[in-house]
Amino acid sequence: MAEAHQAVAFQFTVTPEGLDFHLSREAVRQLYLAAVHSWKKRLVRAKNSFLTGVYPASPSSWMVVVMATAGSCYCQVDPSLGLIARIQHWLPHSEALTPQAQTVVSTVLFSTGAWLAAVLLFRRVLRLLLSYHGWMFEPHGHMSRSTRLWIALMKIMSIRKPLLYSFQSSLPKLPVPPVKATIARYLESVRPLLDDDKYAEMAALAKEFQEKTAPRLQRYLRLKSWWTTNYVSDWWEEYIYLRGRSPLMVNSNYYAMDFLYVTPSPVQAARAANVVHALILYRRRLDRGEIPPMMALGVVPMCSYQSERMFNTTRIPGKETDTLLHLADSKHLAVYHKGRYYKVWLYYGGQLLPPADLEMQFQRILDDPSPPQPGEERLAALTAGERMPWAEARARFFSRGPNKVALDAIERAAFFLTLDEDEHGQEPARPGCMDAYAKSLLHGRCYDRMQRAVPQVLAEPWRLSTSQTPQQQLKMFDLNKFPDHVSSGGGFGPVADDGYGVSYIIAGENLITFHVSSKFSSPETDSQRFGRNIRQAMLDIAGLFDKPPPAAGK
Repeated sequence: MAEAHQAVAFQFTVTPEGLDFHLSREAVRQLYLAAVHSWKKRLVRAKNSFLTGVYPASPSSWMVVVMATAGSCYCQVDPSLGLIARIQHWLPHSEALTPQAQTVVSTVLFSTGAWLAAVLLFRRVLRLLLSYHGWMFEPHGHMSRSTRLWIALMKIMSIRKPLLYSFQSSLPKLPVPPVKATIARYLESVRPLLDDDKYAEMAALAKEFQEKTAPRLQRYLRLKSWWTTNYVSDWWEEYIYLRGRSPLMVNSNYYAMDFLYVTPSPVQAARAANVVHALILYRRRLDRGEIPPMMALGVVPMCSYQSERMFNTTRIPGKETDTLLHLADSKHLAVYHKGRYYKVWLYYGGQLLPPADLEMQFQRILDDPSPPQPGEERLAALTAGERMPWAEARARFFSRGPNKVALDAIERAAFFLTLDEDEHGQEPARPGCMDAYAKSLLHGRCYDRMQRAVPQVLAEPWRLSTSQTPQQQLKMFDLNKFPDHVSSGGGFGPVADDGYGVSYIIAGENLITFHVSSKFSSPETDSQRFGRNIRQAMLDIAGLFDKPPPAAGK
């Protein structure tokens, strides 16, 4: 009851003696701090939105333009070619606006207009520079003169430190490729996978598609590309992901491993506290748009809109299609340990809890001897199955009452944290330890992972799906200076039931890590065997570079 009273800022009751008024100072203080935190967040967002909108210029450059224009006018040199005088003529005449004040105002207005025109020009130049793709095709270790010149221009244009969305309006729109070229690339990619008869059949289907269906679809794509920055992203999200009825586990989600050689702390609660604290600090900078965008080669900005729903987002199941629930903010964490769910608050008095306080809460969870409630331990298995049964169960059992309140606490959390019972990581003396680590990250026991995901022509099954985890390419830190901080990357499940999912990471010049996944249900696939083949192939390639050069004439 004490907690209930503290949750109310003020209350009053009518008694025979009159009005009895009670005020909770702590509750009022918390309301005040929450309001201050909210307004500070809005002001910072507004400031960063303005800085993003005028990039690559800055407010100080506006002052430079104003001062330069005023100085020119003082020296009786009119850089406006008469526009300042014309603006002054249009200004209203009054006692408050003296001729001297009119001159100042007209100078500032002209300078602002010239500055905004320069901003638009610079952003246009940035878009033209970012349309250059020759850097993608440069051989390793060599760079053409045109690419060197392009990199120099990019560094000049982005000399001011960018914010997360500084380049968004300067990024070129995704072009609509010609149908003929797309079909040619498709047929080239499937040729090694099909025999002559199957390939002839596929080529005939592709030709029929190109002549009959493709022209009408191509017109729709071009029309949509005119008013969207990416004509395919919303459709891709809707039809490839949200409308998929298969389980998210393995088919949609992915995993990422920690450092390969370094363990910051052997204490689980301390490590979890530091990770959570760092993630929430990152989320705050992300919400404010303060982090720099990811930059390939240090100069090529990646689209930052993909970062918007990294936190406070969950995928709500539906019978035909799922929907994404994204909250502007979330002040708590959902934690799972030994079949029990906990709601952990991240803030107190409007301030983020320090790692020591978070560690204390996590340690209390780890030390809690209470058993799970009936049906609680394996409840998350519902989220790991087919989407339609989960949607039906959610509507039937979690649409009201305590179950709805509990599910809301999970779905509206900043993110979901599992405190595992088993220890995982790189141990050279324990073979297969990394396999167990990857399996734990990808699917665990299926019921101890909450799936909140944010792998004829087109129906061809892809038995080999590959992707790369970028690290060194993004220049986030120097692996030569911090070799122990290398990551082993991450992985994902196979796209086809009888296929492989292969993720790889090129970590510097001396390490390549592969993650190979396949399904036990397929007798044709074996991740261990596939991994051994990759290892042997890499050793053979390395051996070619170790051999001495052939003698002359051979």
